[in-house]
Amino acid sequence: MALVRVAIYGCGQFANRTHIPNLMKFDDVEIVAICDSNAKQLELTADAFNISQTYQDGHELLDNEEIDVLYSIVPAYTRTNIEATAAAKGIHIFSEKPQALTMAVANRIDSAIRQSGVISTVGFRERYRPIFQEARKHLEGKEIVHLRFQSFGGLPGPPSDSWWSQMEKSGGNALDWGIHATDYSRFMTHLNVVRAQAFYCQRAPYGTALSAVFNYCLSNGATMTMSFISSGPSHLGSEPWFTIFYEGGSLSIFSYNRIEVNGEVVYQGEEFDPWFEQDRTFIEAVRMGDASVLMNDYHDGLYSLAPVLAGWESARRNGECIDVQTFMADE
Repeated sequence: MALVRVAIYGCGQFANRTHIPNLMKFDDVEIVAICDSNAKQLELTADAFNISQTYQDGHELLDNEEIDVLYSIVPAYTRTNIEATAAAKGIHIFSEKPQALTMAVANRIDSAIRQSGVISTVGFRERYRPIFQEARKHLEGKEIVHLRFQSFGGLPGPPSDSWWSQMEKSGGNALDWGIHATDYSRFMTHLNVVRAQAFYCQRAPYGTALSAVFNYCLSNGATMTMSFISSGPSHLGSEPWFTIFYEGGSLSIFSYNRIEVNGEVVYQGEEFDPWFEQDRTFIEAVRMGDASVLMNDYHDGLYSLAPVLAGWESARRNGECIDVQTFMADE
């Protein structure tokens, strides 16, 4: 069996805790090189996994290594043209979400992937989790009316050298989990977002927003709201993450634990590792040359990225409602 040669672009916690350990479990995968601009982090990762080839520049990696797959696991604000260059070379692309902070960058990468015909996916891992697949089955044929997602967390810290604490680089929880919530809502309902509006509460001395609320209009005319609150301990742990209202009833998802339909438990969650399953499926797709086994590709991922970026832009414009399709066309 031919080895799938992988390079890791970005050596942060996602690479070290999930992707690299997962990939090393596969007999048909060889991690040939890793890359990170942070020399210390690069050395720590190389030592931890006994990887000899290291780079601090992605283009240098692509110029010097023969690889089949690039795992792009860098923060969205650092995305430029590494993925597009790799795709043009015929290298398959795994892109952690968020794919970029602007549609211009994401569209350039998408164009290179589509022109080259390489296999791609975006790290919307929860599509592989049975609880979301069960919800999708329950919602088949339902006339969706409204979706609600809510997230609660502790107070953010002040701005620091960490990119995560800088709103202009991280986007805060509304980008990090907003893109997940948007994607899983799309996955469960088969509906896309056509218009987006958002408002943020951001105050000194906090680095990221204390709250954000998104209003969506969906492709069937239904509505959706997403709330992200970072204000301290929450006593709302018994409330669902998602509630999906349809004509004649509702479906609620409580963390990864259970699904209730009209207040009755219809599914209990099970132990499952979506990180591993997505990595396993992606490598299988590359090895077999068959992208049909994947739950998404890079182009589909744009329909989850764009509404959140459009909402962020809406907040900058004092809540202006933004047409998502027009926003997606940014070049």
